Amino acid sequence: MANRVVITGLGVVAPNGIGLAQFSEAIKLGKSGIKHQPMLQDLEFSCQIAGKPPLSEALISQYFNPLELKNFNSSGILYGVIAAVDAWKDAGLLINECTEPYWDCGTIFGTGTSGIDRFREAIYKIDEKLVRRLGSTVVQQTMASGISAWIAAKLGLGNQISTNSSACATGTEAILMAYERICAGKARIMLAGSTSDSGPYIWGGFDAMKVCTFKHNDFPEKGSRPMSASASGFVPGSGAGALVIESLDSALERGARIYAELLGGNVNSGGQRGKGTMTAPGPVAVQRCIVNAIKDAGIETQDVDVINAHLTATAMDALEIENWSIALQRSGTDFPYINSLKGMTGHCIAAAGSIETVAAVLEIKEGFIFPNLNCEDLNPHITEIVDPIKIPRELLHKNINILAKASFGFGDVNACIILKKYSHE
Repeated sequence: MANRVVITGLGVVAPNGIGLAQFSEAIKLGKSGIKHQPMLQDLEFSCQIAGKPPLSEALISQYFNPLELKNFNSSGILYGVIAAVDAWKDAGLLINECTEPYWDCGTIFGTGTSGIDRFREAIYKIDEKLVRRLGSTVVQQTMASGISAWIAAKLGLGNQISTNSSACATGTEAILMAYERICAGKARIMLAGSTSDSGPYIWGGFDAMKVCTFKHNDFPEKGSRPMSASASGFVPGSGAGALVIESLDSALERGARIYAELLGGNVNSGGQRGKGTMTAPGPVAVQRCIVNAIKDAGIETQDVDVINAHLTATAMDALEIENWSIALQRSGTDFPYINSLKGMTGHCIAAAGSIETVAAVLEIKEGFIFPNLNCEDLNPHITEIVDPIKIPRELLHKNINILAKASFGFGDVNACIILKKYSHE
């Protein structure tokens, strides 16, 4: 019989809040973390606003020693390690100070790129025939698995140590992969999450594709507008989210605080067939992913109280709503409440799924639905499907039993997980 799986620890480094207390307050207040970025203006980006966690040197020094910070230039690893260590401590777990690793604890922590700024520095040095002056940490900062390796070293983990990468579905996929490992009894505790670098070298490609808004450079906090009729493209973001996931038996044995139960989920791809492309998920695969996640969780579509959606503030928002409606066979006032964190954080790319799941877990645990920002002018194609009352624009205090979280990414890849309030039965 598969193990039941619960969430016992959370950590977050988001544009609108670093640490659980700051982040929880920010999402309840609808506080935006999107700011004007002078560097993007200097580089003549069309979109000159972004969501970037404001880390101080004092905070960073609490997680990294001076030797580790020598020649260090990987924002994604900074964000990921801070979120991971915070989640571990939040779960009441100790950092391993022994020579023996925690054999039954591991991590699956995703990213899209690693140390892109450090990578740029290394390329210039190599081209200038200065390879001998690269330093000894270029590889550990730029290898794709750098983030999971750093986390494993910080915590002393000895089970599976992996980095996944599935574009914007990365974070949600990592959580499901960790869930499956615990279900199968191959690990007792897994730290799941994802991170995404900041800066022009990660965001430039999206600016070139003209998928980012350029209409709100003077009003950054109004720029990210999921479900709005005036949405004009996403705002790039960055950060990291982390969750400690463990078997229910392990959590009860430890006397751990349980935030929520993870019932199951699904990942799939449309194979870039039909209406699916490299940059857009196909509706059939999205609907199939949601339906299969609900089936895997052993619930009915009517059980879903809240959807924490992907909704990026592009022309695809209405299609995502339509996919949810078809998959759940629900519409109008029967549609679940739906919200998108991206109005406050921008689109944190590979980190989006994990940061947004941290928000979703807080909603379940504390009984609230955070407000949607910047959709005072709801897209009429969306309100044809969903009654506006189901798109809260103010904080709602509500008991949530079942929440569905989904992420959809470039490459036509999809991930959906189902969370449930833990009732201490």
